[in-house]
Amino acid sequence: MVNTVVRRVYNNLFKRTSTFALTILLGAVFFERAFDSGGDMLWDHLNRGKQWKDIKDKYGLPAEEEE
Repeated sequence: MVNTVVRRVYNNLFKRTSTFALTILLGAVFFERAFDSGGDMLWDHLNRGKQWKDIKDKYGLPAEEEE
């Protein structure tokens, strides 16, 4: 079972240099996006209530004067 899965992954993704490079490139792009999103979520969770997006309603922004 495991041998079959490993063989299929090797034959479909890693056997040819072009597909190997494409697999690495796509993996890096998806990892970067997931890591960045995870970092942003962690930052927002740890700093909840301290960021401008959380406190901007407490401060009344001056109304823009019409000329």
